[in-house]
This record gives sequence, structure tokens and C-alpha cells, in this order.
Amino acid sequence: MNRIEQRMQELKERGEKAFITYMTAGLPDMAGCKELIKIQEQSGVDVLELGIPFSDPVADGPVIQNASYKSIQLGTNVKKVLKMMKEIRAEGVEAPIVFMMYYNTALHFGLDAFVEECIAGGVDGLIIPDLPLEEQDDLKESLKKEGAPILIELVSPVSAERIPRIVEAARGFVYCVSGMGVTGQSGNFHREVVRYLSQVKKVSQIPVMMGFGIERAADVAPMKEVIDGAIVGSHFIRLLEANDYKPQAAADYCRGFKEELNAL
Repeated sequence: MNRIEQRMQELKERGEKAFITYMTAGLPDMAGCKELIKIQEQSGVDVLELGIPFSDPVADGPVIQNASYKSIQLGTNVKKVLKMMKEIRAEGVEAPIVFMMYYNTALHFGLDAFVEECIAGGVDGLIIPDLPLEEQDDLKESLKKEGAPILIELVSPVSAERIPRIVEAARGFVYCVSGMGVTGQSGNFHREVVRYLSQVKKVSQIPVMMGFGIERAADVAPMKEVIDGAIVGSHFIRLLEANDYKPQAAADYCRGFKEELNAL
């Protein structure tokens, strides 16, 4: 059981829903990124998604695309992010951390070498939007190593009959995309989102998370009976940018969202 699975078990025992954030690695710089990770852990965020900047992020909307571009301009790359991971783990950060990334980054690095570095850096999970179930075999072979991160599966409203197959051997949590298209479409959920989420919940043995387009805990109130947590990405990045990446702004938002989510 890795950190993600342990946290999900703890939340289940407490009857709480998970709050997961996404931020782009390397912003406002590496030192500032480390401070933001630490403050989120202190503020009750359950899992942190760390976006690895990529030049052609096909699943990301304009907010995350722009953040990725800024981070790349600062010189961020996966090697530097892995180095930062080793540093924050050595500095006592225990929060579950997931890399949100694209497959070419790992493929170019070398799958076995990438997984070894993830183990050394304490990376708990990988979310790879452009790697469908049918093409995961090579990566899954590399992920068989002791202490390797787990692969978080994504499903969408058009996954339909593939949902049982996708979640069958999934670990950690299932990432349910709330609508069609890219990230950051505020509140633009699929018209049958509750039915779709219920379908996932029915066949999943692990927690079901909803992401894409969420800004406030109230946004997921209609789905509170069928999800186990919420993921906030683009809105969180907009908030960080509007507040010059001040850790206190992140802390206030995260504490507030977490409290509201579990009061629904």
C-alpha cells in the first residue's frame, strides 16, 4: 500500500472526501514550488498533482497550457522536478504526490530509468492522459518494481462499455473527467454527469474522483453521493497567479475548500 492508497483508506475510515489539487511544477520557480507543496500539505490537501511541463499538452486548456509554457521558459524539465522531489522528501514532506504528465516524457527518459528515478524521489502515482488502457503494457511492466508509483486511470463520459475494463485493475483512485474537451471549462459538466459517475462508482473497487472545471466545493454538491473527492486544477492555478504565488493564498483556499467539501 503506497501513500495514495493509505490516504484513501484513512479518509474512508473518517468518512471524509478527498481534496486533490493540481499545480504546474517549477512555478513560480523551484524554491517557490517547494513552498507551495509544503503549505498545501499543512492545509489539508490529500493528494497533490504536480504537472510536468510539456510542449504539446493535448488534454490541457489554456490556463494550464500557459503555465506549462512559463515553466518551460524557466528551464523546468522532468530531471529537475525529480531532483526537487528528492529534496522535499528529505525535508519531511509526506503528502501523496502524483505526476500529471504525457507519455513521451517518460518514453524519452527511458521507462525503466524514469521509474527508478520516481522511486528514488518518492513519486506516488502517475496520471498520463495520452496513454490509453490498450497501450499501457510497457509502462506497467516497468512499474512492477518495488516502491514504484501506481498508474492512476482516467475515464470520461464516452468511456462507456470500457469503464469496467479500465477500473478492473486500477489502483489509488479513478480520475473521472467531468465533461468533454480540455481542462479549465468552469462548471461545464457533461449533461449526464451524475449518471456517468454512478456507472463508474458501481463497478469501481477504489475511490472515484471528479476533475475538470471545478472551482468551489459547491460545484460538486449534486454529485456528492457518487464521488469520493474532487480535483481542482485550472482554477487553483488562476488563484496562484492572481496572488503572485503567495503560499498564504494557497493555504486559505485549500483549507476552505476542504472544509466545505466535507460539509456538503
